[in-house]
Amino acid sequence: MDQAMVREGFKKPVEVRRQNMKAMVDTGAVNSVLPQFVADALGLARVFRQVAQYADGRLEEVDVTEPVLMEILGRKVYEECLVLGDEVLIGQTALAKTDLHVDCREGRVLPNPDHPNQPIIKIR
Repeated sequence: MDQAMVREGFKKPVEVRRQNMKAMVDTGAVNSVLPQFVADALGLARVFRQVAQYADGRLEEVDVTEPVLMEILGRKVYEECLVLGDEVLIGQTALAKTDLHVDCREGRVLPNPDHPNQPIIKIR
């Protein structure tokens, strides 16, 4: 919303709300997750609700945010996020959209070695 207001001249770029956060990459999560306090600090609208399934099998209906611009290792992606928990999680869709890979052995995220300088998104 803030970025749209900048484009329309209602806000200055310095007024766009931002959060610099450490996040856990969760290859078992399809969607990314933001805690409520982060979604609130960013002023994100909750646009609908969706049922989320936890690793232990529990189901819970949770809010889903409007798209938020995320930057991971210099690669940008718009992502709707589930609102729950107390930590930021980066899910599979954000990793796929940014063409980033998880090195589980070293515990780090790396650019796809086939496209180290920019993300390449597969369309079929």
